[in-house]
Amino acid sequence: MNFLVVDMTHGGVKLSIKLSKDNNKVYGYDIYNTLKESELKELDSNNVKLIENISKLKDIQNLSVISPVHCPLDESDYKKEINENIKYYTHHSGVKLILEPWIKKMNGENKPIIEITGVKGKTTTGFILKEILNNPLLLSSLGAYIFKEEAIILKKNLSITPANIIETIDMARKISNPKCSLDNDGNILKDEINYDSAIFESSLGACGIGDIGIFTNIIENYPIAKGKSNASIAKEQIFNCKLVVCEYHTLNEYYNKHNKNNINTFAIDDRNASLIAGNINYSLSKTTFEVEYNNLKTISGKLISGKFNAVSFAPGSQHILNILAATTAALSLEIDEDRIIEGLSNFKGISGRSSIRKISNSTIIEEVNPGLNTSSIEKSINMVEAYENYNIIIGGKYGITCEEIDEYKLTKMISDKISNNPSLKIILTDELGHSIHEKINNMDGKIESVKYIKVLDDAIDYSVEDNKNILLIYRSNYSQVNKR
Repeated sequence: MNFLVVDMTHGGVKLSIKLSKDNNKVYGYDIYNTLKESELKELDSNNVKLIENISKLKDIQNLSVISPVHCPLDESDYKKEINENIKYYTHHSGVKLILEPWIKKMNGENKPIIEITGVKGKTTTGFILKEILNNPLLLSSLGAYIFKEEAIILKKNLSITPANIIETIDMARKISNPKCSLDNDGNILKDEINYDSAIFESSLGACGIGDIGIFTNIIENYPIAKGKSNASIAKEQIFNCKLVVCEYHTLNEYYNKHNKNNINTFAIDDRNASLIAGNINYSLSKTTFEVEYNNLKTISGKLISGKFNAVSFAPGSQHILNILAATTAALSLEIDEDRIIEGLSNFKGISGRSSIRKISNSTIIEEVNPGLNTSSIEKSINMVEAYENYNIIIGGKYGITCEEIDEYKLTKMISDKISNNPSLKIILTDELGHSIHEKINNMDGKIESVKYIKVLDDAIDYSVEDNKNILLIYRSNYSQVNKR
């Protein structure tokens, strides 16, 4: 077959090489001109032909175009520039095409596949699920892992672009078929699956390979593809999964047209959802709550109802929603309640996402995330604003994700919080903190309770020396922070 793979920046190199190794003729289009010399050589050695003008492919018969959902070119553009007969795939659906043999084998061995998308909570939901499921393979924004008796790190700091699902599966196969093994002749990896489930996090949609597709939320419907599309359109691909678990208000606001026959919903505050949480007693270390579900659909077509009590790390409502997403998915897979309760109790947060640690006499709640926005920051502040012994540190880096934070909205939120609670102590730090501090100083009336400390470590040390507890809200990849 003939393929044109567009966008070498976000996984296109891996997709092109994989397709070429499967005996396809592959063309690559480096639309953002980001290819490195090493990547050019790799593509050349794998017979991938780079083109600078896609219209030159007009005479290619049976051409399939694989292009990411965030690309400024859409399906109609390709049909206009090449021809009307092309087949169009997103990078997500292209991955599904490539993985058909693996999907068939997973289904044949009754090993569930879970895909997770949404604006917030994807990584946390994945790590909650790994406490519940047997021996999962996990791709998250923190890296790729296999969890058995101990965690096996396949690769750290791996992005959640769809092509990295393929890389994660390939790395897991190499773990079970090392080159030094007598079972490996050095040329062919045996097609053995050395895990009992698979969880894949994806930023802009899903491949549609999931037995369960989890949609955490749309807290912010940010624009993509130079304003031609947005997050809600891209993430709609999750509904290609067999059974979908979706936050109740997200479904009703953005996807109410979808047939509800294969959708379970979860919520805190609406009994119309398939699963709800009640009697919540929040705590910064562990939260107790009741889970109730009614007519929840399972993967085998059953309708189940029930109620149980649970305890987990969930200091705020956003954390409870992540727990409900994972719990709804687990029940949809017909996992026993006792196993779910045990898994939730074992979840203690994730270092650098939502977790607690101690330095001297200070307790530090960390909310470190590359995709923080104003809404998530406000929810984090809500957790501790009633406590007088907390300093709130807010800051971070630019260029961490494709969408940047709305600084004017964040500045107004901080100002409103302090107006309502003058005792609130906020420290701004790093690049983001500097910009917010300047905007606050330019407002009418200087806010004395907002302080700027340039270096993150200095901001933490300042609070520790003052015997203050800390809520750290930091926009970054955790690897940049975890060097103290």
